[in-house]
Amino acid sequence: MLLGLKRRFLLHRLRDPDYRFLFEPPPPGEAVSIDCETTGLNTRKDDIVTVAAIRIRGARILASERFEAVVKPKARLNPDAIKIHRLREQDVADGRPIEEVLPDLLRFIGSRPLVGFYLEFDVAMLNRHVRRLIGIDLPNAQIEVSGAYYERKYGDAPPGTEVDLRFVSILSDLDLPVLDQHDAYSDALMTAMMHLKLADLKARAVRIPRGRDKPLAHYGGGG
Repeated sequence: MLLGLKRRFLLHRLRDPDYRFLFEPPPPGEAVSIDCETTGLNTRKDDIVTVAAIRIRGARILASERFEAVVKPKARLNPDAIKIHRLREQDVADGRPIEEVLPDLLRFIGSRPLVGFYLEFDVAMLNRHVRRLIGIDLPNAQIEVSGAYYERKYGDAPPGTEVDLRFVSILSDLDLPVLDQHDAYSDALMTAMMHLKLADLKARAVRIPRGRDKPLAHYGGGG
């Protein structure tokens, strides 16, 4: 009910009717895994330098249906951020302005739910520019893989249980490959793999054992 009211409010506030497609029903069973690399971690001041998105349909990752863009930032790259994503000033100098990238990204995403790892950060980085373009924040539903992982592994844990929600830890625990981290496309792809694995575990009522010593595939259903 509240979600429906919020969507109607956002639709009323939409500045550009060309983006009404963001409010259409999403294609059945589809979502988009998304990741941004940035000049830093300040969502009010830092800029996006690369963004990647990959469509998911049912239990399949559509690697051929992907969006990638290098963005020319207004802010200088933070040295600490360069150490993480390894993008230098010269690597983004020929990128497109975010004002050019964003319309293409929104059309690629459409009304599909967004999937991400600490998605709140990526969406906040995008929304700063989305608001300037269409007058509202992204109305898309959001699926946080760290939350889905927490529910499968720690949802029934006793108080005081040590919780590990690091990206690499989740990949390892789900028996998924580690690709080139802090590359927007690779991160979006790994996040999509996490999402599908966690959705499958939930559908089969399989919890992730804490302190397991066998491959995850060994365990059956149980809540």
